[in-house]
Amino acid sequence: MSFRVYRQHTRHKDTCQLQRQSTFYYCSMLYAKWTKIPLMKMDYETYFQKSLNRIKAEGRYRVFADLERHAGNYPHATNRQLGASKEVVVWCSNDYLGMGQSPIVREALIDAAKSFGCGAGGTRNIAGTTHLHVILESELANLHGKEAALLFSSGYVSNDASISTIATLMPDCVIFSDAWNHASMIAGVRNSGCEKKIYNHCDLEHLESMLSKVNIDRPKLIIFESIYSMDGDISPIKEICDLADKYNAMTYIDEVHAVGLYGETGGGITEREGLTERLTVIEGTLAKGFGLCGGYIAGSASLIDAVRSSAPGFIFSTAMAPPIVGAAIASVRHVRQKNDLRLKLQERSDTLKRKLREVGLPLMNNSTTHVVPVLVGDPFACKAATDMLLDDYNIYIQPINYPTVPKGSERLRITPTPLHTDTLMNSLVEALTDVWSRLELKKSA
Repeated sequence: MSFRVYRQHTRHKDTCQLQRQSTFYYCSMLYAKWTKIPLMKMDYETYFQKSLNRIKAEGRYRVFADLERHAGNYPHATNRQLGASKEVVVWCSNDYLGMGQSPIVREALIDAAKSFGCGAGGTRNIAGTTHLHVILESELANLHGKEAALLFSSGYVSNDASISTIATLMPDCVIFSDAWNHASMIAGVRNSGCEKKIYNHCDLEHLESMLSKVNIDRPKLIIFESIYSMDGDISPIKEICDLADKYNAMTYIDEVHAVGLYGETGGGITEREGLTERLTVIEGTLAKGFGLCGGYIAGSASLIDAVRSSAPGFIFSTAMAPPIVGAAIASVRHVRQKNDLRLKLQERSDTLKRKLREVGLPLMNNSTTHVVPVLVGDPFACKAATDMLLDDYNIYIQPINYPTVPKGSERLRITPTPLHTDTLMNSLVEALTDVWSRLELKKSA
């Protein structure tokens, strides 16, 4: 066979092969289209693994400690991690008063379960409202001196649902939000779709400069927190209310880290400073000072009714379980009457801060509240410090890293309660001093 004939033959074979391949590819595409089966299976797991790898590389991957708390023995718990069984002391819980362990609250929860059952049966729109919900909302409205209150399944949902709904009910509303606001508040702003303006943290001049550029008759909503829980600082609430009055704005304050803990009856910083009436909406939680779970807002009757009637986060969420609501009623009533608990909390916090300063540990001085933040400044060192505390000293503190706090400000966030004794505090300070020395961490904040 000549080269010319050979080439013609091979070209014919190649052409036939290409035609067969094209026909196969075309048929395969049709098959994939008709059957909805892809030609190649997508490796979706790769996306998730890449995300985890990135988080680990940045030193902010979190491992949850498997803790078994002991009712009536707060703040002690058993660490069940990796099959271990070691007693530890918890120093980072948001159950600030230990009410989640209180016999009063536990008994109320059991009684409510026996009387009303364990579940609400669905949303309040469909299943109806358990009478306990009505009682608790009345208690919370009274706590904040407002006409009405509304319960949500969590503090996150109460912020997200309420902010987004309130803003969208006012045409052309613009939202002014503190730069350090909680993720739930940011979600509410985003989900509202309204124009937003972010002012520097607690910066009154920056806030006023923004307010002054918006038409006085345009709806405006200023949202901020009373206590910023990572630094422990307090907003200038009176001055923000003054600006709201001057520029015709509504105010929405998040008091989740203050309710139960401040004020003569636990109404928060707003009660302590005599400013309750000046706030349009007060948002709070049952998960911290009251030791349970759930969130709420308190305000005028018409505002609360409008949110109840319009907020998807309320309308489409199963109502809080009756036992939790019954326990919350008992907790709120008890805490309101026990100002000595609030005084004890502040004494314990002040005592720990003093002990930390005495040994030169880098206490972050912005905190004027019960929150005790100790600066580390590096995510890997932060994780190493908390691992050492748990493994070598039986002390549980969770590292606080980005995105909860800005990069470079990683810290240990310590929350002493009325149940943390001087002996426990001395052990904590000794352990922290040893860890700082072993890791060669800076002792200046």
